[in-house]
Amino acid sequence: MDIDIVFSGGGVKGFALIGAYQALEEKGLTPKRMAGTSAGSLVAALIASGYTSEEMIAIIDELDLQKLLDVRKLAVPFPLMKWVFLYWKMGLYKGKLLEDWLTTVLAAKGVRTFADLPKDRLHIVASDVTNGRILVLPTDLPQYGIDPNTFSVAKAVRMSTSIPYFFEPVKMETAQGASVVVDGGVLSNFPLFLFDDEKKKRPVLGIKLSAKPEERPKKEIRNAIELYEALFNAMKEAHDARYISRRHEKNIIFIPVRHVLATEFAMTESVRDELIAYGKQKTAQFLKTWTY
Repeated sequence: MDIDIVFSGGGVKGFALIGAYQALEEKGLTPKRMAGTSAGSLVAALIASGYTSEEMIAIIDELDLQKLLDVRKLAVPFPLMKWVFLYWKMGLYKGKLLEDWLTTVLAAKGVRTFADLPKDRLHIVASDVTNGRILVLPTDLPQYGIDPNTFSVAKAVRMSTSIPYFFEPVKMETAQGASVVVDGGVLSNFPLFLFDDEKKKRPVLGIKLSAKPEERPKKEIRNAIELYEALFNAMKEAHDARYISRRHEKNIIFIPVRHVLATEFAMTESVRDELIAYGKQKTAQFLKTWTY
């Protein structure tokens, strides 16, 4: 059966999304349109380009996550210099190696720009913090004076995965000036709204790397750091929360990954494999009773 699918963000927790897709394949569900934020955008781009879950796992087996963390070389070996770079560059890591890796992986399937994909197949969410708006790629590009057919899919994913202060933001040059673009999760970590059309042609499934709203533990806020974290999380969730209603919840697969940090690039292969297996198990369990 054909479906549309939405993947949430979650950093390296996104390995669970590959397992979820594996369960969908085994159930005979075929995505026609896909949308994603951050890690979800990366998985969505791979699927849109024709990768199967097994092919994705094979790619991952050859990948050393830590080699994607490209620190800027310091002209002066001074410990505080990296914090100076963070101040001016707004990120600890450049993010170029991630984009280069994905460019190579997508090119292996003949995908470089959005022109290489069927129209309306892939939707990637990023955050334009210069203009304070959700940026949906490639749909919104004409508003910036950019031809979607010439825009790199890997660049779009790079934008969507630019975790603030971890990866440097992307500066998108437009006719109106440069826009600073960061992780889509800042404004919409679960872009279910993109396919929230009453005249749906197909069932829409969402895969979210968190627990159901009513099952999430309350946050304890005892100091300024915990307040900042709570504010950031609330900001990420607020826009999407309205779409997780009773009407939508029956079509959302919740995969609560609590033991892994979004930026845990040093995770072991065993932890990675556990995430994939966990995503598959939770999705297979959901599909046993799912009806549309």
